[in-house]
Parts: sequence; C-alpha cells; structure tokens
Amino acid sequence: MLDTWQELYSTIQSRKETRAEGSYTCYLFDKGLDKILKKCGEECSEVMIAAKNGDNAETVLELSDLLYHLTVLMVNEGISLEDIQAELERRSEKTGNLKTFHQVDKNS
Repeated sequence: MLDTWQELYSTIQSRKETRAEGSYTCYLFDKGLDKILKKCGEECSEVMIAAKNGDNAETVLELSDLLYHLTVLMVNEGISLEDIQAELERRSEKTGNLKTFHQVDKNS
C-alpha cells in the first residue's frame, strides 16, 4: 500500500509542478484550497454513507477517493508522506490514552 501511495503522491506532486491539460488533479490545484477542501468533505461524507449502508465494495471506492483528495491536500499544503508517517509512528508509541468523555445527565 505504501508504495502505491508514494506513487500517487509523486504523480500528484508532478501535476502541481507541471500542469497537464485535461488533468483533474491540475483542475483542483487551479481552483485552490477551498475546492480541495470541499472535495475532501464530500468524499468523507460519501465514505460514511457507504459504510452506514454496509456496502464494503462502495466503501472501498469512496475511501480510495478520499485518500486521493487528502493526498492532493497534502501536496497543496507541502505536507509529505514522511510527515504523516512520523506522526503515526509517534502515536503508535502511546498506550493507555483512552480519553474520558463527559457524561451528560439526561434526566436534568
């Protein structure tokens, strides 16, 4: 998976540096951060709907769309795969970090 994500990241980075006519990725970069964020939000919602519907095949498709758009966001913002990997590694070292949630008294 990591090799595939690295290839995707490289392709997206290349599209940012050298615009290709008719490229959807270039379209996103041309439209800017607001459009990229809008697409990330849309894809996130579509992942939730597919998962709620119990459709694993559709969920895989939507997760792939979300990961693509998140990768466009990463490239746009100058966030590398190494940045994400370092943060995930840092988090994997934590244990016993379950947060305590505030209990609401529904009777009051």
